[in-house]
Amino acid sequence: MSYKNKAGYKSSDSLKDRLHEIIFEADTPSGKWFDIALLVFIFLSVLIVMLESVDSIDAKYHQLFFIIEWVLTIGFTIEYFLRIWVIKKPSKYIFSFFGIIDFLAIIPTYLSLFFVGTHYLLVIRALRLLRVFRVLKLAHFLSESQILIAALKASRTKIFVFIFTVIMLTCIIGSVMYLVEGPEHGFTSIPMSMYWSIVTMTTVGYGDIAPQTDFGKFLAALVMILGYGIIAVPTGIVTSELTKLKPVSLNTQACTNCGKEAHDDDADFCKYCGTKL
Repeated sequence: MSYKNKAGYKSSDSLKDRLHEIIFEADTPSGKWFDIALLVFIFLSVLIVMLESVDSIDAKYHQLFFIIEWVLTIGFTIEYFLRIWVIKKPSKYIFSFFGIIDFLAIIPTYLSLFFVGTHYLLVIRALRLLRVFRVLKLAHFLSESQILIAALKASRTKIFVFIFTVIMLTCIIGSVMYLVEGPEHGFTSIPMSMYWSIVTMTTVGYGDIAPQTDFGKFLAALVMILGYGIIAVPTGIVTSELTKLKPVSLNTQACTNCGKEAHDDDADFCKYCGTKL
């Protein structure tokens, strides 16, 4: 049962607002310390999973690792359900990127009760370390990330055309190399020759397949030179879009309704759902 405080708000609502500020936002001291503690526990959890994969260490500290893993998992589970509880539209968080990652971070431990070895999937928790941008989060980081995302979106058509062209070149070069070198030199099929083309064009050069004929070596040299030019093209496309965009001052305030962040510093309402911030 809830009651109204002096401000006229229900105590349950005030508790939700306070928890939302701590859990979802990092602009306040309490929110920042919560995120820092969360990152420490995430790092500890990932470290334990890594150490468990070392037989000599696991044999000595298995019981301790087991206890710590379960304590952390229970803590992360409580945190996950608190995030669902404090947000007005739980589905917005549950199906968001971080919501899915948070769920995947806790489920392997419970699955390990039924399936052996699934707890190693806990390394997924490493993805939760992306929250470091919220802690270091100076709006500068958010602003720069928004610019990068906008640049990638603006250049997606050009990049798609570029990738399609590279795929066509790979097919042509692979087919030619198959005809020139043939199965006797390791180019056993067109797909295998295309694999060689990709490895060579990207300048990786595994060396598991190499041309033996003079013409094949000449063609390989051309593909290598072409590769340097191809690598530079996407960078130029995205860079040209980046120069057109101007940084915007953003913060990490999270909307209590949809959970979205990256609002303008002077924003009074959420730009995604219109809820008052």
